Amino acid sequence: MDNKYAGMTVNERLYVSGLIDDFDEAVENNDIEKIRTILTEVELTKEAIKPILEEIGLWK
Repeated sequence: MDNKYAGMTVNERLYVSGLIDDFDEAVENNDIEKIRTILTEVELTKEAIKPILEEIGLWK
């Protein structure tokens, strides 16, 4: 499977995919499941998602 987001930052992935506003809203609402779903949609692995959740204070 080709990663169409290869070489992009997380913010770039969110912007290009059109999910940046949804992501920001999910963070504002502390909606961990929605955040995970969005980050998975931009082809991040579970291992890559954990530090992002930690950074925004939502890792459980």
